[in-house]
Amino acid sequence: MDQPLPATSTVLPAPLTTCIVVSKPPSYSETFIRAVIERLPGTQIVLINTWPTTYQPMRLLPKPLWLLLRGVRLFVNQPPPIGSLSTTAVRLIETLAVKHFLRHHNVDVVLAEYGVNGVAVLDACIASQIPLVVHFHGYDAFQAQTLAEYARAYQRMFAYATGIIAVSRAMEQQLIQLGAPAEHITYTPCGVDVQMFSPADPANAPPHFVAVGRFVEKKAPYLTILAFQQVLHECPAARLTMIGDGPLWEACRQMVASLGMEHAVTLHGVRPHADIVTAMQQARAFVQHSLRPSSGDSEGTPVAVLEAGASSLPVVATRHAGIKDVVIDGETGLLVDEGDVAGMAAHMLTLANDPQYAGQLGRKARAHIVAHFSMEQYLACVQAALHRAGQEDPPQ
Repeated sequence: MDQPLPATSTVLPAPLTTCIVVSKPPSYSETFIRAVIERLPGTQIVLINTWPTTYQPMRLLPKPLWLLLRGVRLFVNQPPPIGSLSTTAVRLIETLAVKHFLRHHNVDVVLAEYGVNGVAVLDACIASQIPLVVHFHGYDAFQAQTLAEYARAYQRMFAYATGIIAVSRAMEQQLIQLGAPAEHITYTPCGVDVQMFSPADPANAPPHFVAVGRFVEKKAPYLTILAFQQVLHECPAARLTMIGDGPLWEACRQMVASLGMEHAVTLHGVRPHADIVTAMQQARAFVQHSLRPSSGDSEGTPVAVLEAGASSLPVVATRHAGIKDVVIDGETGLLVDEGDVAGMAAHMLTLANDPQYAGQLGRKARAHIVAHFSMEQYLACVQAALHRAGQEDPPQ
């Protein structure tokens, strides 16, 4: 299996024209996808996976066909993703439209962000004989429902794709178990802009903790709140700031209120990146209690953990997915097993009571992130994977 490449270790050929396939415009938390679109060398053309009905600024079909297909989609569902319709004729039209699009733009390689988008564009890539690189991120490799729905399609995709990117070691092994050829997998953890997240000073910060991420099951924000409740009992000066939103946000707000912690816990919702930088500059440590819920969903490598390390914050988190690839337990942060709320509280309390230890961990965290997880290294690895794929002849 390929290893991550340092940004300075590879001399690459001329930039490619890459078609980047996404499910929707990148969300606030998908900084890694925005970085690929905006900063990868060469020409990036973005294709949204509800084509050809929503692609802008150019539709993929002549207007009469576009209107007909849009009407069929609206009649069948509101609107199903490409590849899921049962009508063979509709799928054929979509494939031909995307094939024409790829050839019209002289695309050298297709990069599908998330496995399900790799399935979506697979037939068009095969028809065009254009290399396909599939970038897995989390749920697409682990969630039980997704794997059941796409099991057969993934096998076809693995047989054709000349590059597969995994963002954690756990995902790398999972993809092999799902049938991906080990020799086509590149381990490429996400990167962070180390200039944006400049060093903080946790040793001189108050005992304030910060959490950044979506309020979803696999991030278990409610367990972070329960751990903080134990910290607050022992350290009344402690504070917890949580940034992000999601389906569990309201339940967590109610939990904070019912536990009488509204004075100590702030749920900010979604905030601009500048506010996240500020929150990390003012904190003692970063906290996140990720786990794998019954749905099977899993993290990849949480970008917020990288951002915290780049900010010189020690990370208190779980041994989950890519977190344990990034955080060195006892050296750049403190880890517990999934579901160990008491252990998490104990680590938080240790840092609340020992600011110098927090500063020591934070300095090592910053050095570790800069050395191994910068955005430049991440983009260089993605670019190298695209070039490797572009040099291979796709399977016939």
